[in-house]
Amino acid sequence: MDFTLDTGNTAWLLTSASLVLLMTPALAFFYGGMVRGKSVLNMLMMSFTAMGIGGLVWALWGYSLAFGPNIAGGLLGNPGTFFGLAIDDADGPTASFGIPALVFVAFQATFAIITVALISGAIADRVKIGTWMVFAAVWVTVVYAPLAHWVWGGGMFGADGWLAKALSLPIDFAGGTVVHINAGAAGLALALLTGRRKGFGKEPMRPHNLPFVMLGAGMLWFGWFGFNAGSELAADGTAGRAWVNTLVATAVAMLAWLGTERLRDGHATSLGAASGVVAGLVAITPAAGTVTTWGAIAVGAAAGILCALAVGLKYKLGFDDSLDVVGVHLVGGLVGTILIGLFATNGVYNSFYFEGSQDGLFYGGGVTQLLTQVVVALIAVVWSFVLTYAIGWVLKVTLGWRVPEEHEVGGIDLAQHGETAYETATQGTVFNRENKEIRA
Repeated sequence: MDFTLDTGNTAWLLTSASLVLLMTPALAFFYGGMVRGKSVLNMLMMSFTAMGIGGLVWALWGYSLAFGPNIAGGLLGNPGTFFGLAIDDADGPTASFGIPALVFVAFQATFAIITVALISGAIADRVKIGTWMVFAAVWVTVVYAPLAHWVWGGGMFGADGWLAKALSLPIDFAGGTVVHINAGAAGLALALLTGRRKGFGKEPMRPHNLPFVMLGAGMLWFGWFGFNAGSELAADGTAGRAWVNTLVATAVAMLAWLGTERLRDGHATSLGAASGVVAGLVAITPAAGTVTTWGAIAVGAAAGILCALAVGLKYKLGFDDSLDVVGVHLVGGLVGTILIGLFATNGVYNSFYFEGSQDGLFYGGGVTQLLTQVVVALIAVVWSFVLTYAIGWVLKVTLGWRVPEEHEVGGIDLAQHGETAYETATQGTVFNRENKEIRA
């Protein structure tokens, strides 16, 4: 196949990939500010190691699993086809856009990286960094790459798959199922498997640095324009639509979260503002290039209200999702994915991913697309939860997840990394590999 380079599209996707990669350090600050001071370095390290592990796995076999030719009836891409990125410019889905295949590889690598990093917020303060790193490698391979193949790589949710034939082609413009529902369900599985933090529900576990949280949220919003608008894979009007929808839905979600807080608690907080931003970004992600401005407003409002209410469920249900991965990413991902079935309109988008999809219920398409979105969302939840729990259980009985109680109480930063973030956070003890005290 002849390949003609489109420098505009290529430059835009390279820029978008860089913006999305920035989102993982942004997430590190967002999460890092939300934990206690004795845990902030460990929280940062969980995101940074996700970059290291995810980037390597993606280059060796992850991309080929996600975007290689179908094997096993579309369950997987062939891991050997592009192993080690043996790939030509014309290979892959971006050749018709004039984008070299390696540029698309780079863009998709950043999605795999941040999806793993998102999960870490559910198990903050209490897990071994080594076990986490092994989990990251296995999870990208076993859970993330197959789901990406189903939705984006021509697998069983593609145009020739059973769901498209039975109902319609599911829409996930930039990662509602592949990233956020996936990460949220995985976070729930690990939170249940790992158990609650010492003192959960009995002692305050307040964010130690709210400016970090707001800085991280702002950086995430900035990077998310690459996440969503870049997913069009072209510098065109649909990319512009995705950019504007990312702005509008996120703005509305932040305001809706603050309004919910004000009515419920009497205060509109900085943590609520930052959390509302992330909830809006999550919800608009699958719909960014597929809804009108009014649709984006509706998605943002629903996400801001429902996610603000959902984050309190962990106290009522008794599971310790430390940093609200379930309440924000699972719930927000479900909101955005399902509302596509109401608000999507072919009058807005022309992405090559979704040429066989239908208009939403409110745009004359009936319930077909809505049912499709519900089915794909439920499958993503079950897939991610079951496999993540299985992977986590194996690691629990082999390597172990939890740090010793004295390490968790004294400070996981000292115990796992031998350092603290602040001079004032020196309380506790440093332990060596044999769990013997080496410095007070």
